[in-house]
Order: sequence, then C-alpha cells, then structure tokens
Amino acid sequence: MIAEVIVDVLSSTVDKVFDYNIPHSLTVVVGDRVLVPFGPRKIDGFVINIKQTSSYDKSKLKDIISKKDPQPLLSENMVRLCFFMKQKFYLRLADTIRLFLPPMVRNGKVKQKLVQYVTLNCDDVSQIKKGAKKQLEALLYLQEKAREKHSVLSQKFGASAIKSLIEKNLVRLEGVKENRAPQNKFSVAKKEITLNNQQQQAVDVITKSKYQTFLLHGVTGSGKTEVYINCIKDCLKSGKTAIMLVPEISLTPQMFARFKNAFGDTVAILHSSLSQGERFDEWNRLKSGEAKIAIGARSCIFAPLENIGLIVVDEEHDSSYYSESNPRFHTHEVARYLAYLNNCPLILGTATPSIESYYLAKKGEYRLIQLTNRANQKELPNIELVDMLSEIHSGNTGIFSYRFLNELEKCINDKKQAMIFINRRGFSSFLMCKECGYVPKCEDCDVSLVYHKEDDMLKCHYCNRRYKTLNTCPKCGSKSIRFGAVGTQRIVDELKKLFNVPIFRLDNDSTQNKNSYIEILESFNHTSPAILVGTQMIAKGHDFNNVTLVGIVDADMSLHFSDYKAVEKTYQLITQVSGRAGRSESEGKVVLQTYCPKHFVYRCASNYDYTAFYKKEINLREVAHFPPFVSILRILVFGEDEQKTLNNLEQIYTQIKDLKQTYSSDFVYLSAMKCPKRRLQRNYRYQILMRLYKKNEPEIVSKIYEICDKLKTRNVSVFIENDPQNLS
Repeated sequence: MIAEVIVDVLSSTVDKVFDYNIPHSLTVVVGDRVLVPFGPRKIDGFVINIKQTSSYDKSKLKDIISKKDPQPLLSENMVRLCFFMKQKFYLRLADTIRLFLPPMVRNGKVKQKLVQYVTLNCDDVSQIKKGAKKQLEALLYLQEKAREKHSVLSQKFGASAIKSLIEKNLVRLEGVKENRAPQNKFSVAKKEITLNNQQQQAVDVITKSKYQTFLLHGVTGSGKTEVYINCIKDCLKSGKTAIMLVPEISLTPQMFARFKNAFGDTVAILHSSLSQGERFDEWNRLKSGEAKIAIGARSCIFAPLENIGLIVVDEEHDSSYYSESNPRFHTHEVARYLAYLNNCPLILGTATPSIESYYLAKKGEYRLIQLTNRANQKELPNIELVDMLSEIHSGNTGIFSYRFLNELEKCINDKKQAMIFINRRGFSSFLMCKECGYVPKCEDCDVSLVYHKEDDMLKCHYCNRRYKTLNTCPKCGSKSIRFGAVGTQRIVDELKKLFNVPIFRLDNDSTQNKNSYIEILESFNHTSPAILVGTQMIAKGHDFNNVTLVGIVDADMSLHFSDYKAVEKTYQLITQVSGRAGRSESEGKVVLQTYCPKHFVYRCASNYDYTAFYKKEINLREVAHFPPFVSILRILVFGEDEQKTLNNLEQIYTQIKDLKQTYSSDFVYLSAMKCPKRRLQRNYRYQILMRLYKKNEPEIVSKIYEICDKLKTRNVSVFIENDPQNLS
C-alpha cells in the first residue's frame, strides 16, 4: 500500500504530495502523523490518502519510518478542508494543516499535566514505629480521605514522613491527569429564559434543517445568543458537536460564562490568550470527545471536532473573521465548506449584516431570519446627533460636547454606568511640529508614531517599536509640538479631571497581560457608577445591565477612510456600540458626536433603519462596480529590497495585463501601485488590484495563481487575497 504524504515544511518548492511505502509492520490511515525520510533528514508528514499503486517507480519509493501518535491527528473532513483552502485562498498545504494543530501539539513540547496523588494501600499501623508521630497522623488522615495530593500531604506532615509510608507500601503514589482549565473570572447570573415567539420560530427552522446558511438578523439585545444556545442543545441531544465563533477575544469570557451555565464542562474554549498548557488541554478535550462545544475567535473554526451538527458565526459582519496575515483566509468560506462536509446548518448572526451577506440573503442563497424586537420588549436606545461644528461656534473646543457632559453627569448621579467609544488607542494619534510640520515616523514602517502618555513613549502600532517622546523638533529645533487626534488614554485623562468615579479602559494596550481583559470587564460589571472607555473591543456583544449611556466621541473617524466599505463599517460600529445601552430595565441613551450630521449613514443609524441603509449602499456598489457585484483580487508583493520587490511586481503585472487581453470583458479594473502603508516591518509593499465580474472569475483567478507561482523569486513574498477587508 502507498501513502500520499504532505511533509511538514513551509516551503513552496515542497508543497506537494509525496508517495511513501507503508511497511507491513505499520497500520496507517488518513490523518496520521508519520515520520518519513526526506532527503538527508527525517521529518514529520501527514497522510492525506491511501492508495494501491503509485505512478512512480516503486523501487525508488522510501518507507514510512513510524507513526507519531496512537490516533490520527486529522480527520478525513479536515484533510478535505485543507485542499479546499489551498485552492480557494492560494495557500500551501502545510500552512493549512498547521491551522488544525496548535504548535504545542505539533512540537510535543507540552505534555499532559499529571498531579501526584497518594492513595491508601493498607492501614496496618503496626509497621509504624512509636516515635513516628507524623507518619501515624498522615495514615489516619488518609483513612478518612482515601486519597490526597502529594504536595498537600507533604506540607501537612512533612515529605520524609510520606516517603517512609511509600517505602513501607502503606500508601502508593500515582499520577492523575489534570486539565489546566482556563480561568474565567467573568460571572453571569444563571437564569431560565423562555424564548419569545420570534426566537422560538428561529430555533424551530434551524434545528429542522440540514446543510443551509442562515442569516440571523436581530437587533441588538434581541436574544440571538439564546437562539444559539437552544439550537446547540438540540444538536447535543442528537449526539453531535458544535462550534461557536466570536470575533473578539474580549467577547469570549461573557459568552463562555453563558455557555458554561447552559452546558457545563462540555464547553471548551480556544483562543490566543490561553497559556500553552491550557490550549493543549482544551484542544485534547475536544479531540477526545470529552468536550462537545468549541467557543473561540477565528481559529476556533479548526477545532478538532467530529460529527459537527451546528456552526455559529456571531457578529458575522466583523472584519476580524478575515485573516490578514499568512495563511490568509475568510472564516465565512471555511465555515460554509465545513458545514457542507458535515451536512449541518451554519448560522451567521448579527445586528448589522455585511452588505455581501444581506445581498446573498435577498437573493435566496442564504435564508434570512429576523428578530425585530429586543428580548426584554424595551425600546432601542435613543441616538442623539450632536453637531461638533456648532459646538466650536458656541465656544466649546474640548473633546466632549456640552450635551454629552450633561448626560454623563446625570448618568453618574443616578449611580448608573456609561460606555465611551473612540476607535483609536493611545493618547494622541501623532505629534507634529507647529513650525515646520515634522511628524515622527517609525524607522521600519511608513506610518506616524502614536504618543502613549502612560509610558511617555512614541509607539508604532504595526511593529511595536518604541521611541523616546519629543520635546523639541529634531528638524528645526522648535519646542512648539502639538498633539494629533485623541485616543483612549487622552479620553480617560480628560474624564478624570471632570468626574470622581472609577474609569476603566479597554484597548490593546490595557489588555497586554493574560486575562487582563476579563478582569477589566468583570470589575466594570460590578462597579456603579463607573465609566468604560474603549476601542471597538467594547462595541459589540457585551451585555451590562446597568449601562444607560453610550458616548461616541468621533463617529466620523471610520467614515473618511479611502475604503469602499467605510460607510458600511461606520453604520455597523454606531449600531453595535449603541446597542450596549439600555439592555435591562433602565432606558438607554446614545450621544453621537459628528462633524457631518447630515450624512445619510447617521440618519439611517439613528433610526436603526438597516433596510434604508442597505438600499442606498447596494445601489452605490452596483453603480460603482464594487462587491457583491464584482470580486476584488489583491496581489500583495513585499520584501526588504525595494528594487527586487518592484521588479517582481512588474513581471507579475505584465503577465496579468496580457491575461486581460484574453478576458477583456471580465476585468472592471486593473492597476499596480504602492500600498497606502508603503513600508511595514522593514518590508516595502506594492500591490496589484483588480475587480472582476463573477462569471469567469474562478477561471481567471486560477490563471493568476499560476502566474504568481511561476514568477516567485527569493526574498520577495507574494500573497493573493480574495475580497480583502483592508486595502492599506
């Protein structure tokens, strides 16, 4: 028998299937990790197929040396998904396989944790000498307890006493497997919830279906999570498993707590903030079948579950579901194919569907389910627009409008909580010399440095390099330095001058330590009055009963990006963050500060009118030839040597221009250019952008993959992205 093997090497030159003989002494199946000879080395590989014969000369085939694990690490469905991702996203197979296997599983450096227990063997006290008081006490203790941790006994009675008992065979030492369970300090009250009619209808439709994609469009607070939980309960009753995805790690604690209440230890959590030991144990609990439900961010879609009965993608519109680093993939596409392989439903849930998802729902490719009211039957919070130009004309040049400060003071006096959203971390987005206009930039990245007051440092948010702050302009010597746009630190700074209440901050800087985001959220949850300031980490999914006020400091920030999705992202952020207010008995209020109050996106958002927003936006997309009517393909070319990078780009671009001659009616747009962020982490970045009509897109994209493969050069990286979320 012959095994087709993918070697675990990240190199395009060996990204292909190799044939190996299966020795008679080995039983090998698809998904096994095996040790194989590869040139002068012995390396790991993964069996992706078993066949009778090889097209190669059998005498030249090498034998598999050994199996690395008692059970296959990959299922047949995982292998099929790897090949799908290779074709769909232009990935190397070794990259796709590694997505399913955490590093600590692959490298074997983390082992199962064994805790040493002492168990009573015999209670014959006659073997203990009269003077051995501690031995006798330990034996009597074990007569009551039967078993205890070795560390506890040693602390109570002394290590030498326990050692003597073991030597006399009165007790025995045994290692017991212990899971390193992630500590989730976030608590959610356990309560029985009766579904309303809309929720129950949604559950009934989903649980009665097989493979189908559902777009669950429910207003903020409409109880989408309860729909998920009830669908998963039905799934578990059928003996199946489930995957639950959330876009942000900061959302995981609250969701995990709610699922723990509902499902107990059948829930496992997977995300990047776990320790290696925790991730190893959670992965193994899912692999062994001990846990049936996987909850986590994007990478959780690769959880080692079999017999999947439901996949949920919560906040489906979120751009974090698109991986912008290698390997690049779109979670929605992976989830759809995984649902197809398991013949199970896929739920895409959100209060603000992406334009593409809603378009597919309107076309009938997805099934649309709507939850139009909040589960508690309360009104959605009133959104009040404040024209900041009018504020300036009235003499207010501060960060906050008079209206917002009045509402914040009232909220605090009522012993309630407020959340303030600004999608920019740090104290100031940049520093600038007032005399000559100099702006300090990162030496490795073509971006301005952000001032962080707490550390009194300038930081690059792309490569994390740090620089001393400026007091004097290095270009002209002026001491006249001004701050740029405000960030979360500056907001907190200003609030502390105005209000004597606890103020919490949630952004990437405040959550560097393990579990810090859980501690921040839990502390805020149990503090009233209090204010939580944050980036988009606070904008979605959180459910705090006492939040009655939300302030959106700079709503225009995302509106003016040079991105065809800028208006859509603005609508989504406003609606999502507004939905954090008034989720319990008290009425909610939102104050939105803008310099463009007449823009249609604010009119639609303030009325929670997604339909009107969608109609306007889809018309603009159709006229301008943007997705979902066309596909965007981006070829990103980067390297440390700018001339080599540029040469490689020009070679690829020349051949794509030739391809365009053949498919002239399929190309809407084709151009090569510098990336807006021209240099990041020492790499010069160029891109080729094209927009293609859907009809012949797969055929064209396949030919473009071939061009890029053929023209790859050393020290220059080439990545292809389908419908990228970020073109910078």
